[in-house]
Amino acid sequence: MRKGIYILPNTLTLCSMFLGFYSILATIKGNYIHAAWAVMIAIIFDGLDGWVARLTHSTTRFGIELDSLSDLVAFGVAPAVLIYKWSLMPFGRVGWAAAFLFVACGALRLARYNVQMGSKESKSYTGMPIPAAAAIVATLVIFYNEMWDTVPYKNHLIVVLTFFLAVIMVSPLRFHGAKELDFSKRKPFWFLVAIVLVIAVVIIHPEIALFVFAMIYLIGGIIENIGIYYRRNRKTNKAGTMQ
Repeated sequence: MRKGIYILPNTLTLCSMFLGFYSILATIKGNYIHAAWAVMIAIIFDGLDGWVARLTHSTTRFGIELDSLSDLVAFGVAPAVLIYKWSLMPFGRVGWAAAFLFVACGALRLARYNVQMGSKESKSYTGMPIPAAAAIVATLVIFYNEMWDTVPYKNHLIVVLTFFLAVIMVSPLRFHGAKELDFSKRKPFWFLVAIVLVIAVVIIHPEIALFVFAMIYLIGGIIENIGIYYRRNRKTNKAGTMQ
């Protein structure tokens, strides 16, 4: 701290925190779509601050701690308040319990990540990253409004989804992250084509496309972990048979 702090990555982190705070205010006013889009834009700033810090070699312990606090506000508290006021409030205690569990598990996920940083979690993440869980909540609100143009009332699937997202954040399941992509190295041509196609789909209908991509990330991660589980069981069974 005596040597000073890096302005650019920490400013981007604060922008993400501000958008989370704005999302909470928008939710209180009943502007659920604005609140959801604020969370999505916060995810962009959250990705930029880490990318800039690595690019400029300005990663510090202060920046890591500030990033975690920002993530808790933007991707823990803000989505929980949004999903509670948008859909969970009619469920009473069950509703606010689900929203609180989302925040609590998000905080535990961030604390575990900070402890494991530099050791176990080098590239892939243990448990769903909190920005991904927040993206599912935010895109669900946007998608639902686009499809039905109304607010859900006592939708039990949303309650189950909230509990599930909370649990999967602190689960031992492995999820991939953007930091696994090294853009400094050459990539196949189809990789660039795939990026262009994704951008085109998002531009055509962002309300539906973003929700579909968020759910693909969730479902794809679960399927991958099931495959890993079965492969490990096969190896264990083969080793036991050989003995």
